[in-house]
Amino acid sequence: MARSDLERAHSFLQRRKFSQAITILESGNNPEIYRESFDYFLTAGIACLYLGDTGSAGAYFQHARHIRMTDPTLLCAQAVLFLRRFDVEKAINYYVDVLDYDPDNKLALSAMEFIRAHGTYDEICAIVDSGEIEKFYPPLGPNPDTIKRIVFSVCAGIFLAFLILNFGRFRIAGASLRHSLPKDRADLSELFLSVEEMGNAHKKDLSGGTYKYILSDTQIKKSYDMAMTYFQNYRENASQVEINRLLNSNASDAIKAKAEMISSYFTERTFDSLSDYNDGIAYQDVAKEPELYLGCWVDWSGRVSNALSEGKSYRCDLLVGYENMERVEGFVPLYFAEAPYPAIDGERPVRVLAKIQVENGKIRLDGKAVYQPVKRE
Repeated sequence: MARSDLERAHSFLQRRKFSQAITILESGNNPEIYRESFDYFLTAGIACLYLGDTGSAGAYFQHARHIRMTDPTLLCAQAVLFLRRFDVEKAINYYVDVLDYDPDNKLALSAMEFIRAHGTYDEICAIVDSGEIEKFYPPLGPNPDTIKRIVFSVCAGIFLAFLILNFGRFRIAGASLRHSLPKDRADLSELFLSVEEMGNAHKKDLSGGTYKYILSDTQIKKSYDMAMTYFQNYRENASQVEINRLLNSNASDAIKAKAEMISSYFTERTFDSLSDYNDGIAYQDVAKEPELYLGCWVDWSGRVSNALSEGKSYRCDLLVGYENMERVEGFVPLYFAEAPYPAIDGERPVRVLAKIQVENGKIRLDGKAVYQPVKRE
């Protein structure tokens, strides 16, 4: 049975994907059915709280309070908002209300003890600035994604131990590894869209501009979320495509600025990384919509013609797909700031690692590396 929007939002909230949770709640299929739902407003408020959007969080909590006034989780959430604003007296009053309804509430007891021992303005500022104040937010429970990673790591460790015990020593030399995969991705939590940005996802006035893609708010949010997700999965080409879609669309300036910030975390690709993460791009796709692939990395094969050296630089045309001299998919100008060494042999097939640029609506490649077999075919 398909899950409701609220159930899906709960799942994202537990997995710490707060922006996705809010997106589902605000653009779900049946928003009217949640008009009187306490759980809806509480969930949305908690997601905003963890995102740092305290204004929207307060508004959602106030809606929830009109439905149910004595819920300890809601009262704790509202209390910590007052604590963040340095209104210690109101925070204490709310925590006292929590303890009236639930005398053993650990969150309220912990917060009250903190206020008693460290409730000065400077000390509250310190925990707000450091993010430690999140320990007084409504708890989210264990993250299923983290549990899966731990289970996978344990299983992998057991399997590795089994191999070592049963098959003896393994020599792992640096030369035997084709490349090293990155361990972690950059933390993009600051780039999640706020409730205000999602509520104003598109430009209201389109006069004076040219837009290749006219997208709905839902499409804009989806494209942005996909750009974030692809980045976390090391698929930077796919992320760049979604970013380009937004930059060439009617998305708001705020969303475009954040999308460009995502791309600032990208790294240079290699032949191996494009292959390992299945992040390659076909020439035919780029030829149809060049602007959509601006800044993407490609691993294209073919042969070169019209080669010209200019000082240290090197220019040629890449005959894409012509490695077997059967069919040319396209002619693309290829430029190297420093000529490849050894020099490209125009009589042999070549693989090129390059970054896509666009000039006057046409493709150009900025080369990074080439590969040719040592022997002629």
